[in-house]
Amino acid sequence: MQFADGKMLAEVADGIGTITFNNPDKRNAMSLEMWRGLTEILDRFAEDPSIRAVVLTGAGTKAFVSGADISQFGAQRNDAAAQRDYDTQTSAGRARLAAFPRPIIARIRGFCLGGGIGIALQADLRIASEDAEFGIPAARLGLAYGAGMVRQLVALVGPAHARMLLYTGTRIEAREAERIGLVNRTVRPEDLVETVAELARDIADNAPLSIRAAKLAVTAAEAPGSVAAADVEAAIAACFDSADYREGRAAFAEKRPPRFRGD
Repeated sequence: MQFADGKMLAEVADGIGTITFNNPDKRNAMSLEMWRGLTEILDRFAEDPSIRAVVLTGAGTKAFVSGADISQFGAQRNDAAAQRDYDTQTSAGRARLAAFPRPIIARIRGFCLGGGIGIALQADLRIASEDAEFGIPAARLGLAYGAGMVRQLVALVGPAHARMLLYTGTRIEAREAERIGLVNRTVRPEDLVETVAELARDIADNAPLSIRAAKLAVTAAEAPGSVAAADVEAAIAACFDSADYREGRAAFAEKRPPRFRGD
């Protein structure tokens, strides 16, 4: 499926949804149209119960997302008022990423810069190839990132590393990103696609209600107040009342792989 005039692509196979930022001529820089396309895709994926995990990736080998499309800055982000309007127009996509009910994996190769890091931070897991580069060049452009993105960055890497990235605007390599906790794992470029596919399959094979409860609980722990305690408790209770819980116990007793249906 194509969205944003083909600059956002979506496909679903074997319970895994894949979203591709398809703007390789600009190293997959995000335009407003691409943000709208991302919102549409996430809305469709959220309504599809067959999807148990989602992979975010960039087209080609040069970039995951290299940030916002700077060619739109003059018309759409030329002052504080314009920036507020830009944030309003892109907030739906960011909100969909933050609230998406199933695990999201960022498959990162090449440049992951600025707003690209912001997108990756919204994913539950980040797997990078050894040739990936990370950086937040806001200080070199005279702009600033919102409190939400900075909070997520600090939660992952801590305030010391966050300050280094934000104050210097310098880039770091994938292994350094892994060392400071910005990514979960770094692999060889030739192994990236299969590593992420295996990870997505592992998640998809597990009980969907258990994964949903875990995601809510982790989100609540990471950002107190972002998820109601009652919602976390309801998700936990749903697991224990589910057919999948009975299936999990039966499969363990019978020494066979479980067949979870999500109910």
